[in-house]
Amino acid sequence: MEQRSGRREIEIIIPNLNPRYSGVTAATAAVVPHQAKEFGFAQTGYALPLDIPCIGLRELFQLAARPLSGGKPRVFHARRNIEMLAGLVLKSILHRKLHLVFTSAAQRRHSAWTRFLYRRMDTLISTSPRSAAYLLRPVNAIVPHGVDTEIFQPAADRSRAWAESGAPGRYGVGIFGRVRPQKGVAEFVDALCLVLPRYPDFTAIITGETTPRFAAFEAEMKRKIRGHGLENRFLWLGKLSTEEVRKWFQRVSLTAAVSRNEGFGLTCLEAMASGAAVVGTQTGAFDMIIRDGIDGLIVPCGDAAALAEAFDRLLSSPDELTRMGASARLRICDSFSIQREAEGLNAVYRDILTRIPKLNGVQTP
Repeated sequence: MEQRSGRREIEIIIPNLNPRYSGVTAATAAVVPHQAKEFGFAQTGYALPLDIPCIGLRELFQLAARPLSGGKPRVFHARRNIEMLAGLVLKSILHRKLHLVFTSAAQRRHSAWTRFLYRRMDTLISTSPRSAAYLLRPVNAIVPHGVDTEIFQPAADRSRAWAESGAPGRYGVGIFGRVRPQKGVAEFVDALCLVLPRYPDFTAIITGETTPRFAAFEAEMKRKIRGHGLENRFLWLGKLSTEEVRKWFQRVSLTAAVSRNEGFGLTCLEAMASGAAVVGTQTGAFDMIIRDGIDGLIVPCGDAAALAEAFDRLLSSPDELTRMGASARLRICDSFSIQREAEGLNAVYRDILTRIPKLNGVQTP
């Protein structure tokens, strides 16, 4: 294969046009290094923490003006509306040699603008069957997200890891992500305010940033906890580094992935890979990942009473939590590793680069 400045020829272009480090950003940054073992990648836009070339607008414009050495267009893989738009401008208006790919994870009715954009993509990927069902055209592939099971793995001794954290009690039940209603924090608090008094060995952990918009919501949750006399049973840890979050996944015995609406839900994968059982709601890919009664439990979205029942069952049996956590770890290693995600995406790229005809100087529709 033709080399470029000592590297493999650039076959795949990854745009990152959102300055905020979001879940989409994290998922992309996690999988690309594994994909890059097979294909030549470049990124453009806001730099991701990746050991691949980062090209500016001028270099992108020049690079995409010519096909690959085999005569095929380069793959431009968008994950946001702004990136789909950028790809369309490059291909349809500026006549760059690109094959446009879009990954959709959202589980909601898409806006007219989003529908306009994704209908003009050459290849459409979804992260789950539920997400695919919201698209008004068939997807070319379903490729679930994965997690790096070398980075997220169980502690050698979970009880010791919990004790060394300095948190009270013997076991933890945690919720991870931003503090806001959409993430199910209210249901988490309501359910545990009912259940925790019966289980003095458990402590609730709430991690994640609270933006100014949701400061009043956090204050309301803390008032509710104080009203039940449980302020010493809930730890609010705020925004943590990635490394600290990883350690808390290794400490808690149970994680709540209880969003009211979720695109996919990487927290579920990370917790399970770390050996924690998970209670998940019927959104995102949670009920595709969690085997109900084996790796954790599935409850309806926004239902604090159902969540309290699930907590009551699991907190009453630490041994069952341990068994579920071990099963959850095996589930992720077998079916939702980052290597499986990378292979799924690369299979799509291989199909594109072998199926489409050579350009011969003319853009392929």
